Amino acid sequence: MSTLEIRDLHVSVETKEGPKPILRGVDLTIASGEVHAIMGPNGSGKSTLAYSIAGHPKYEVTGGTVTLDGEDVLAMSVDERARAGLFLAMQYPVEVPGVSVSNFLRTAKTAIDGEAPALRHWVKDVKGAMERLRMDDSFAERSVNEGFSGGEKKRHEILQMELLKPKFAVLDETDSGLDVDALRIVSEGVNRVHGETDAGILLITHYTRILRYIKPDFVHVFVDGKVAEEGGPELAERLEEEGYDRYLGGAVESASAASA
Repeated sequence: MSTLEIRDLHVSVETKEGPKPILRGVDLTIASGEVHAIMGPNGSGKSTLAYSIAGHPKYEVTGGTVTLDGEDVLAMSVDERARAGLFLAMQYPVEVPGVSVSNFLRTAKTAIDGEAPALRHWVKDVKGAMERLRMDDSFAERSVNEGFSGGEKKRHEILQMELLKPKFAVLDETDSGLDVDALRIVSEGVNRVHGETDAGILLITHYTRILRYIKPDFVHVFVDGKVAEEGGPELAERLEEEGYDRYLGGAVESASAASA
């Protein structure tokens, strides 16, 4: 059993006008085997939380803590966080021309485990994972994300997750840009990894459609850089019906009061 614990996290991002606070005191605890969905309107800080956990240099942590099994995540470099068991599936995966998917995956696996996987077993594992994600064999020899469709990029993210087997996976709007078939296949991949490894899942989404396939244990509503409400799956169903208006009214009033 592992635990990812976020306490009173404050994060700012540098802009032309100077540092801009984005996260304003986030508290969140995720245990092995749990699926947490973070929902909220655009600009509420959902992706900032994901990149802050992963260690993106653009985001400055100005207060609070993030620990993994008691170890200080914020003191770790990005690669140390990955080796500790953290994984980020990006909303907008970057292209890496000249680096094949197969080389990228094996290099990543070697870096995570500290030793290269046995080639015979590794090739079998990669082929099997690709088949389950409905990916053609030729995909392995293409450059990472270069010329990929939106669905191919997201499948590649889940392929990494399935092969690297993290303790905790942060999925940043993995559903964005996917058609119905791709959404189902990607969701099946997430559920498969979750079931086989007992990984904790932090699923960031704006919409509820992916939650029809990946059932959350907990739902957290993000507004203005902090958690405005928490609940179970029924909270997502209510958001589907009502939207975020009931939260945004309070956020607008708070912003007006702060500027007065």
